Amino acid sequence: MDVAETAPVTEGAGQNHLDQAWLREWVGELAAIHRPTGTPGEREAAEWVVGRLGELGAEARIEEEKLHSTYWWPLGLAAGGGVAAALAALRGRRLLGAALGAVAAAAALDDLPPGRRRFRGVLWKRTAHNVVAQVGPDVERTVMLVAHHDAAHSGLIFHPAIPETLLGRLFPGVLERANTSPPLMAPVVGGPAVAAAGALTGSRALAKAGLVLSAGSALAMADIGTREVVPGANDNATGVVTLLAIARALAESPTENVRVMLVSTSEEATCEGMEAFARRHLSELPREHAFILSIDTVGSPYLTVLRGEGMMRMREYPSRSLALLDGLADELGITLFPNLRLRNATDGVVPLAAGYECASLCSVTDLKQPSNYHWPTDTADRVDYGTLADAVRLTEAVVRRLDERWL
Repeated sequence: MDVAETAPVTEGAGQNHLDQAWLREWVGELAAIHRPTGTPGEREAAEWVVGRLGELGAEARIEEEKLHSTYWWPLGLAAGGGVAAALAALRGRRLLGAALGAVAAAAALDDLPPGRRRFRGVLWKRTAHNVVAQVGPDVERTVMLVAHHDAAHSGLIFHPAIPETLLGRLFPGVLERANTSPPLMAPVVGGPAVAAAGALTGSRALAKAGLVLSAGSALAMADIGTREVVPGANDNATGVVTLLAIARALAESPTENVRVMLVSTSEEATCEGMEAFARRHLSELPREHAFILSIDTVGSPYLTVLRGEGMMRMREYPSRSLALLDGLADELGITLFPNLRLRNATDGVVPLAAGYECASLCSVTDLKQPSNYHWPTDTADRVDYGTLADAVRLTEAVVRRLDERWL
């Protein structure tokens, strides 16, 4: 697709869905719901989304999924395996240490999306809740918009003083050069792997390094698991309200040539809900007839379209998808924070790994981090509603352009 050849963006609806007072009200309502992943509170949030979509004329349903619904247990247990591996190596039990470390590293790596996640498959399950709605004509070409309605646990690893001190004060040059977020999950995989290497080589230095990394990871996961859930206004009430705003716009001016799926997932267990949705539905969406946009945490000062993402392996987003969003943002006069990649995961990583045309719309601060990320200050009064309105404008423009002219 040559973006330059397409017609300029035209208004497809009135401006009611861009009203910041309305956006603020609904972000506040969702953020007020205590909604840990895979809990009755998450069910309440899902029912709230279904109700609001219904008010806007979009019939929605809840799909229940039996999922593990944490990430700190599988990754914390893997890190504990790294500790055991390092201790075995330091006590001269090298074969045991190597085996334990290799298995723990493989389990941790496999648990990061879009891995097969076999270890969590044997752990206990809870009921998670995805919301699915469809608006527009019943045609094959599909624009799917994805957000998530659950909220994250906090943890010391997410303390805002860490990036403010390291990137803003001590090492500003690193911030200037960096185009990816910190690889927070690297120690979880690396600790057991280093312990295994220490066992194989007989290196006590490597075994001790593996012990420190693994113990630190296990403690961090334990800390996250015992923390309270944050309000999640930016992450990701803003994304859900973007879906509602699009439903409102499409109620006023429907699409003619594409159907629009509005999906809100159970995401904070590292995209487990999106993976369940994919198992149910991606086979129904031929790649040549589907475009998927993840909308996650769009209430920081600067809107951005991720160039790529992946907790360990970086996957680049398709060039045509990026050109579509970049071109539309330019037409709308929306400035995008340039050239950022995420060493974490949004729901977009699932269709990205599956080979779809897709993109991920997010937002950041001057520190190239989301505002109030996984911290108790992620409240509705701290959301940048100008950025949220721009996210709605850009998302609607994607829908309208693909309705006019497919990729």
